[in-house]
Amino acid sequence: MIRTCWELAKRPEFADLKLWKWAHMLGFRGHFSTKSRSYSTTLGALRDARRTWRTEQTHAHAGLPAPDPSTTVVGHWAYLGTGYSPGAALLAAHVWHSKELERQFAAEGGC
Repeated sequence: MIRTCWELAKRPEFADLKLWKWAHMLGFRGHFSTKSRSYSTTLGALRDARRTWRTEQTHAHAGLPAPDPSTTVVGHWAYLGTGYSPGAALLAAHVWHSKELERQFAAEGGC
């Protein structure tokens, strides 16, 4: 790849890209994720293509039909809280109390 950058840098149509200067980065100036949109594809486009491919592969492996593009999937979750609701807390306390009475009865030698 580096040698290819050097060879392309010798061509006049690629002179403005300064590939010889960036050959160690395989022709990309700066970090790989800062590529300009006019020079290459965007990372978002790569993610979308990868997601589509993975979905197709998963469906094929599981024997599922192809996903319907008209179907809307909502992938949003919201945190609602921790613990029991008031009604569930009352029910849980009742169950705990009943079990505790059974334990006490058994500890005292009950039937």
